Amino acid sequence: MQPTREPLDAVRVPARATQINVFRHPSHVLLEHRERLLNQRPATVWLTGLSGAGKSTLAYEMERRLLGKGSLAFVLDGDNLRHHLNRDLGFTAQDRHENIRRTAEVASLMNDAGLIVFSALISPHRADRAMARAIIGDERFVEVHVSADLQVCEERDPKGLYGRARAGLITHFTGISAPYEAPEDPALRIDTSQLDLHQSADQLMSYLCERGLVQ
Repeated sequence: MQPTREPLDAVRVPARATQINVFRHPSHVLLEHRERLLNQRPATVWLTGLSGAGKSTLAYEMERRLLGKGSLAFVLDGDNLRHHLNRDLGFTAQDRHENIRRTAEVASLMNDAGLIVFSALISPHRADRAMARAIIGDERFVEVHVSADLQVCEERDPKGLYGRARAGLITHFTGISAPYEAPEDPALRIDTSQLDLHQSADQLMSYLCERGLVQ
């Protein structure tokens, strides 16, 4: 059964776009057929949290585990997307909004193909994550807060970004010069300052199994 989504005009098409002479072409393959073939239910696990919290590390570990179990998964990593699809975007609030919108649209298409998607983006604004949920569909959207606090993330600083932000070399940096709005009621909250990678992945895998998304 297809998840309920908001009308296309309300969510998925920018105001400047036009639908004149544009028509839908439905697939002859139903989602149920893809689910039976892959033995899984498509979903997007939206990993949100500060830079350095461990979102990408967790996402790729989950991808590895699911493929090892025979499930088909794919990671949409924020940094990787900014090298390609979103290379024209900066880090202003408007550009972050568009970054989330494009990523959610790609995740939705991958879900339509039957895949389980792990989206690893800071996605600091609640409104933007709500937009992503509306695009992907509530039944498919799993919001996970990777919740290591700022001090822990700054101590890790795996990319050297916090140091550059503190020195004023990076503007609009979440947690330093731009806000982060933590999820108020995520499906799951994983504190990577208390759990190592394997424990974090175990917790997320247990949740996905309980939801019946993977076997």
